[in-house]
Amino acid sequence: MENSLPSYKLVLLLAFSLFLLVNTELGFLSPARAIDNNTKVYIVYLGERENDDPELVTASHHQMLESFLDSKEDAHKSMIYSYQHGFSGFAALLTSSQANKISDHPEVIHVIPNRILKLQTTRTWDLLELSQIPTSFSSSTTSVKGLLHDTNMGSEAIIGVIDTGIWPESKVFNDQGLGPIPKRWRGKCEPGEKFNATIHCNKKLIGAKYYVNGLLAEMGETFKTTTVREFKSNRDALGHGTHTATIAGGSLVPNVSFYGLARGTVRGGAPRARIASYKVCWNTMQKDGTGPGGSCSTADMLKAFDDAIHDGVDVLSVSISGDLPEDTEVDKPDFVGAFHAVSKGIPVVAAASNEGPKAQTVANAAPWLLTVAATTLDRSFPTKITLGNKQTLFGESLFTGPEISTGLAYWDSESDDNGDVKGKIVLVFDTTSTYPVETKGVAGVIYAQHPDDIVDRCHAFPCIYTDYDLGTDILQYIRTTRSPTARISAATTLTGLPATPKVAEFSSRGPNSVSPAILKPDIAAPGVSILAALSPFDPNGHDGFGLASGTSMSTPVVSGIIALLKSLHPDWSPAAFRSALVTTAWRTSPSGEPIFAEGSNKKLADPFDYGGGLVNPQRAAHPGLVYDMGIEDYINYMCSKGYNDSSISRVIGKKTKCPTPKPSILDMNLPSITIPNIEKEVTLTRSVTNVGPIKSVYKAVIESPLGITLTVNPTTLVFSSEDKKVLSFTVKAKTSYKVNTGYFFGSLTWTDGVHDVKIPVSVQTRIMIKS
Repeated sequence: MENSLPSYKLVLLLAFSLFLLVNTELGFLSPARAIDNNTKVYIVYLGERENDDPELVTASHHQMLESFLDSKEDAHKSMIYSYQHGFSGFAALLTSSQANKISDHPEVIHVIPNRILKLQTTRTWDLLELSQIPTSFSSSTTSVKGLLHDTNMGSEAIIGVIDTGIWPESKVFNDQGLGPIPKRWRGKCEPGEKFNATIHCNKKLIGAKYYVNGLLAEMGETFKTTTVREFKSNRDALGHGTHTATIAGGSLVPNVSFYGLARGTVRGGAPRARIASYKVCWNTMQKDGTGPGGSCSTADMLKAFDDAIHDGVDVLSVSISGDLPEDTEVDKPDFVGAFHAVSKGIPVVAAASNEGPKAQTVANAAPWLLTVAATTLDRSFPTKITLGNKQTLFGESLFTGPEISTGLAYWDSESDDNGDVKGKIVLVFDTTSTYPVETKGVAGVIYAQHPDDIVDRCHAFPCIYTDYDLGTDILQYIRTTRSPTARISAATTLTGLPATPKVAEFSSRGPNSVSPAILKPDIAAPGVSILAALSPFDPNGHDGFGLASGTSMSTPVVSGIIALLKSLHPDWSPAAFRSALVTTAWRTSPSGEPIFAEGSNKKLADPFDYGGGLVNPQRAAHPGLVYDMGIEDYINYMCSKGYNDSSISRVIGKKTKCPTPKPSILDMNLPSITIPNIEKEVTLTRSVTNVGPIKSVYKAVIESPLGITLTVNPTTLVFSSEDKKVLSFTVKAKTSYKVNTGYFFGSLTWTDGVHDVKIPVSVQTRIMIKS
């Protein structure tokens, strides 16, 4: 009779097996550690820890291994990892015979051969299941599948990036294997300071312009004479534009890492796409270190929009936002420029801003913009902290060694008298972004703070981030020990479970403060610790690459995806692309785990955190139905907002007149329903366009928000011919509440059994008090 496992051990085994499928840290050290050619790495899984002391757990692993090998020395050489915290187990170099013997040990649940998994940077495309790709354009493309295959990796797409310019020598802008520049391209490369248009532009970087007159008019001689470093050309001094262009459409660059962390192939979402760079933001930091690091004149931005429309870009990526509260849409030149781009069929992808997690902080809220929130990746950089009492804790950092072992002290950020901390590792409880302790000659800093997912604030200096609970444990050790010490080990890279995507704390949140009935953000994409190319002047870079975080990084992820989608569907409108992304997005992580939103209190993410959800490129390619819109819809939106005819005319560039009666903003044909002030009941209208099979039948599936009744009419949509591609329906929302409430969330899905076309529904009851 076969041995059977207790149920809890079976659960642990399954969880551990899933962990191994995504763990990329176990295997690549094995060649250097191999004892002989007959050994390979095996993982010996022992289940739950039998002891809370990690040192004792590790000692037990050595004892077990020693019993199967010839000596303590052989056991020490064989051991690669001791898993001593979340579970018990170890990885070791073993022969197949030794592995079989160990598997028969009564304490061993499972012995699993190690697998060498392919790493992908920025990890983004692995997470979004858009990663079947060779390591160079000259490699065989037989492994390329799905959307990448169907679009030839976006080879005919042109991505316009409105940002800080380009560092043209970066490897991500090489044009190896690219065909001729698309004939419709009408742009050019402008020469300038340290930028030779003939040398620096190629079949990859096909456009490079710069715009500074608006900024010069504001700053004058101050800008020209006192900034730290800048180039009067498209050359990128700050590195921000180089980074975002890499994410959107950078070429393949294999074996890139940040000092060994996050190793893999750097590339853009559309790696064969062409890039047109429009430099509108400039380094305005002064020589004394004061002033903003990047300033962008809206006058310059508007000219960039103007040129981009002319030049023939397919999508515009704009990782720029203004201060809150935002002006109305008719008063923002960049919104006007974006409107014109959209009216010409060019989707404009914009950053939601980094003012989260407070509500009503989302920027770029005009309905013609596709506004992007930021999530984390399913990747972390665990860093081991070993206290003098042998207690082992894990923070997160980009510290790559060598190991630091020294005294440990507490730094009170509210005190002026913290004693001599020079040469020590210092614990700081801090929630601000300024860290004066780093100037005190300390060996390293452990920051205990509210989790914000950002570990790329300090690179050259050893900064380890933990939460308050672990910080409190460390402080307890310091206060109860005469001479406390600590050892900080180099960070490693862990991908996959238990790390899952979360909405980043900094990512700005809805509801929309300008137009509450327009859901913003629209969609979310990875934007935390993204590895991409930088300017060599960036002190936080390594070999021309570096990690950065922000909705600036999540925005070009979506821009790259739209470049692919537009290659597949060149006749779609910008609204159709938004609809495809929103209605097919992941509401859970790709692995099926819930998506949480980081903030003062972690919670399940809702539409004000991530819009439709986490972008799903493969499903967006074939959405089934789309909620489409054109210029008339945007005009009706402005009419519903109460803008007068002259104001609207300023936006669209020609005289217009609002219809009578005034349109309802709730009827705007968005892939979402947001009702900010329902009192009893309200009825609204939507239409969907069939972009799937001609003869299709869709049925409505309703998930009503708590306390709200949703009724759809009709409940079945029948698309019977080529001529009948657009069908309308109504949604009645009725509240059962007699008091004012916050927002409650639900969804409406149209399904034909193959496509699930889901839109988020957000409803808030507001009872009017009658005098």
